[in-house]
Amino acid sequence: MISTIITAGGLSSRFGENKLLVKIGSMSVIEHTISKFLNVSDEIIIPTTKSTRDFIESSSVYDRKKITFAPFGKTRQESVYNALCLCKYNDYVLIHDGARPFIEQSDILKIIEEVKEKNAICSGVFAIDTIKITNEKGIIEKTIDRKKVFQAQTPQAFRYDLIMEAHKKFSGSDSFTDDSSMIEALGESVYIFENTAGNKKITTPADL
Repeated sequence: MISTIITAGGLSSRFGENKLLVKIGSMSVIEHTISKFLNVSDEIIIPTTKSTRDFIESSSVYDRKKITFAPFGKTRQESVYNALCLCKYNDYVLIHDGARPFIEQSDILKIIEEVKEKNAICSGVFAIDTIKITNEKGIIEKTIDRKKVFQAQTPQAFRYDLIMEAHKKFSGSDSFTDDSSMIEALGESVYIFENTAGNKKITTPADL
């Protein structure tokens, strides 16, 4: 069984308004995102605010049998943990940013197949630009081989008990920027999956 967590509790401070409710064509960002996962998930848990929950419940993509809501936390990590605790199924879980509406459903299906084999998957893309390491004075110290630089995105996928173990062990920590980092900290292997180009996260109005 596949559980999907779609994070939707951010403040959108860099956007200026709730970016999840902004329309792209006939649907909002969050509706586009949810629609990509509805047919490939057995349940969807969305940690979010009351206003976003009300919006989703009144939208055309809302499926009361499949979608439930979790309280959003002070951090993304806390929000994901709240959602993990509400999962009805304990097999595999996908974790995706609500502000990434352009994920290809074909990629989601491939990630689901891979996580069943490998237990932990981080999707993303390899860097196109040359990557420089700088010091605090803004002086370049080193150039990184971009062939080894993988830019993490979502969805990330995990065996349920593995990601739950990581969240319990590292509860309260603010040093993790994504879920795959927590699995790495457990000493477990995380395998990469290269997404189709275009899986952009909406962060600023220019991204639209």
